[in-house]
Amino acid sequence: MEEPRPSWDNPMQFVFACISFAVGLGNVWRFPYLCQMHGGGGFLIPYVIMLVLEGLPLFYMELSLGQLMRKGSIGAWKAVNPYLIGVGAGSVVISFLVSVYYNAINSWSLWYLFHSFENPIPWASCPVNQNKTALIEECAKSSPTEYFWYRNTLNISPTIDDTGHIHWGMILCLILSWLLVYICIIRGTESTGKVVYVTACFPYAVLLIYLIRGVTLHGATSGIKYMFTPKIEQLMDPKSWIDAATQIFYSLGLGFGSLIAFASFNQKNNNCEKQAVIIALINSLTSIFASVVTFAIYGFKATFNYESCVERMILLLTNTFDLKENAITPDTLNMWKMYLNSTAPDKFATISTQIEICDLQSHLDTAAEGTGLSFIVFTEAIVHMPGPSQIWSILYFMMVLMLGIGSMLGNMAGVITPLSDIKIISKYLPREIMIGTVCLIACVIGIVFTTEAGNYWFVIFNDYAATLALLLIVLMEIIGICYIHGIRKFQSEIETMMGHKPNLYWTVTWVFVSPVLIVSLLIFYIIDYSTGEQLSYTAWDSSVGRSVQREYPTYALAVIGLLVICSTSCIPLMAIITYIQKKKKKGSLL
Repeated sequence: MEEPRPSWDNPMQFVFACISFAVGLGNVWRFPYLCQMHGGGGFLIPYVIMLVLEGLPLFYMELSLGQLMRKGSIGAWKAVNPYLIGVGAGSVVISFLVSVYYNAINSWSLWYLFHSFENPIPWASCPVNQNKTALIEECAKSSPTEYFWYRNTLNISPTIDDTGHIHWGMILCLILSWLLVYICIIRGTESTGKVVYVTACFPYAVLLIYLIRGVTLHGATSGIKYMFTPKIEQLMDPKSWIDAATQIFYSLGLGFGSLIAFASFNQKNNNCEKQAVIIALINSLTSIFASVVTFAIYGFKATFNYESCVERMILLLTNTFDLKENAITPDTLNMWKMYLNSTAPDKFATISTQIEICDLQSHLDTAAEGTGLSFIVFTEAIVHMPGPSQIWSILYFMMVLMLGIGSMLGNMAGVITPLSDIKIISKYLPREIMIGTVCLIACVIGIVFTTEAGNYWFVIFNDYAATLALLLIVLMEIIGICYIHGIRKFQSEIETMMGHKPNLYWTVTWVFVSPVLIVSLLIFYIIDYSTGEQLSYTAWDSSVGRSVQREYPTYALAVIGLLVICSTSCIPLMAIITYIQKKKKKGSLL
């Protein structure tokens, strides 16, 4: 007899697990960036439309499938149709690849968290050189936060070709982050169900604290006003709609197999339709909530930088032209610049290279996302926030760590649950050893991110390990459910499970709207990759203290191709293997 399948203690554990997985770092550092790039509050229009037409229907479909089949992604798709087993296998590969690089972010968060206890925090100012005569040149040319990120944390090399040495401090943080993940998932729903309460709730507590403090900061209203001032003309840009669809797609965690895995531990009569709507709305509202916090900090930082620029220019003009103190005010700065340039052009020319254009709007327009937002922009704002910088830093990186761990629980569920469902593995390999083996392999692969070229490889994994592959897998999910398994059969199975059929909204979006949107996204990305310029990456040039663009070498392009192929190839390969196995059983092997 088969052992009964583990289940959540109560429906709320399942909801918290899904929220913990779906609400991740993308909500905090990707969505605000997209708002900034696509017209502030105007971006919410395509975002909400794509949520209704694409995100929510596919989210409910995956939850229904997992709860119906009560298996991980491989077993669930095998039950739908044996030829679709590759869809589940592809999800497992993607979840594993994402886990490999995603935990590198957690290791960076731990690194910053540990350094947050120092007084003063090490990215508050530039260190001096060995002779104690001046600041380190790289830091002086960039900024203390950039120097700490690129030199102390990453010890980054100038190109991807220069692998350099391993950062042993980062290796220890990487091992610790994998130990945390292992402890959280070792007992399945028993341990994960308890952890998700913390990983789901703690980030909201920190965001609320930052919101209360953020809106009271000088200049915060400029940032919030910037966010909610819509630029309607941006709606005419197709890129705004494509980015909205892509953000919804990845933010909800579609295609990873994690939602199927989590739902497989539900009771058969659980109302996952209601839960799907609640979780998707919470996820989207969290993105908006996090954006308000982020733009409040943006406004404070932009105002601080603008006023610092004005002070530098007033001091420069006052000292150069021997003006009286307070003769120049912020309001009259531009007038004085024009006056002094016209009355003393020769003298003004001597300081022309030091003259800066101080403009608040240009500081607000400066966009940052991903690691640049968390480890450079936010750390700089933390330094200048009133009160102990250590407290703000500890809170922030604890939040980033909780968001990362919560997403890792989902990513690993997308790997561990399907493997546990395979009888050969579960029969001969204890669960603890199997999970430990997966974590160990991922940790060993992750060592590449601790080298001097590690950040360049991280960007490759982040940009290409899941982009096209996820789109293809979700498209196959829709085709598999609606056109191979049969939409009417799926509807009747849901009715048997929950007592009512999916309404017209679900049916129309599953059968027509969502497939069209996914195909459109696939076509866009394929055309973009095939007709675009040579793929390039952002490298750090320590000699000038800024980032520069470089082209990927041939072997890096080969790795990019391999990352895409290793997950997408599962679909046709597993279908071919299934076909051969069926032929063997019939005794007519081709």
